[in-house]
Amino acid sequence: MKIGLVGFSGSGKSTVFQWLTGVKPDPAKIQHGQVGDTKVPDARLDALAAHFKPKKTTYAHITFLDTPGLLNDDRKDNPRRLGILRESAGLVIVLDGYSRSDLAHQLRRFREELLFADLEVVTNRVERLQTQLKKPKPAKEREADEAELALLQRMTGSFEAGQGASALGLTEDEEKAVRSFQLLTLKPEMVLVNRGDAEALKKKLPDDLLTLAPGALQAAPKLELELEELPEDERAAFMADLGLTASDRGDILRRIFYGMGRLVFFTVGEDECRAWPLLRGSTAVDGAGQIHTDLAKNFVRAEVVSFEDFQNCHFQMKEAKAKGVHRLEGKTYIVHDGDIMHIL
Repeated sequence: MKIGLVGFSGSGKSTVFQWLTGVKPDPAKIQHGQVGDTKVPDARLDALAAHFKPKKTTYAHITFLDTPGLLNDDRKDNPRRLGILRESAGLVIVLDGYSRSDLAHQLRRFREELLFADLEVVTNRVERLQTQLKKPKPAKEREADEAELALLQRMTGSFEAGQGASALGLTEDEEKAVRSFQLLTLKPEMVLVNRGDAEALKKKLPDDLLTLAPGALQAAPKLELELEELPEDERAAFMADLGLTASDRGDILRRIFYGMGRLVFFTVGEDECRAWPLLRGSTAVDGAGQIHTDLAKNFVRAEVVSFEDFQNCHFQMKEAKAKGVHRLEGKTYIVHDGDIMHIL
């Protein structure tokens, strides 16, 4: 899963990138999109690996994409800067939480930039369709073009009214019709307030921001990076002085992962214990396809037990079967976060 880190210039977005991935920002690479990969910590996978002692343990991963910050004074280049993000699965909007800037205003302004960028893409397509419809063509093609034009004009109206594409409640077929545009306002988003120090972290996020982004997060990445450079004993003393008990990094990564509509299921054994990422609402066949396309094609059934039930059975499959918490599920089974599955 590739997630775009976005924000205005000066928001500290690249510091967040370094904190989350361990990759130092390179200004030359950021101009075209710099990537950094990081695993999503999972205590459940740790427990499974401790029991099975596999040769390999594989966590779910997030690939973060760092891009040039948007400009407040010269907005002409902003659509190009945002265009780098179109292939990402979601966006993390970084807000400047260390100055006195109004956080809710920052978020509104940034969402406006997303709207302008999508409006430009859709308007260009509308103009091409209108030109095409002036030319003779088969009735079936004309009907398809007219249907697409009506949908895009509906979108244009939404953008001009200050609403993103996600506010339109598109049907599955409509989403499929505009998928190639990779609209930014259709992507899931998270908001991360970049705080400057530990004291600021103790402040509650303002209500007007939480109204716009109920799941908004906050962290102090620069402070945490500085703490990481200290010897372990000094770090512990500094953290105690600051009232910090642990790094927020793992928690932020998990919340971003789940905030993007993902979950994980596990496969276990002596060779490998692995967390497989999956879109929420996916079926057992979709999960099988994550492992291998042949497993999805030849799917018969899935053996399933939840992590919690398996843990309560002392990580013993025989006990799980005896207690009836080990189940056989078919193709339409909706996978739950933490399911342990064996595909047959």
